[in-house]
Amino acid sequence: MAEFVDFEEITCSRCGVKMALARADFRYLGHNFHTEVMRCPKCGAVYIPEELAEGKIADAETALEDK
Repeated sequence: MAEFVDFEEITCSRCGVKMALARADFRYLGHNFHTEVMRCPKCGAVYIPEELAEGKIADAETALEDK
């Protein structure tokens, strides 16, 4: 079971700046998709929570690999 993450308190591990919700574009096997994630406004690093990695992103990977 995933642990609760307070998105208001996530800071970038690279530069220490508070992350903000922003669109992130992903590319996998030549296909593009996007979703809203926490992104550092300074360096652009993104935080991908476990639920997203094991849910939406994993589903997209499976669908694309099955094609």
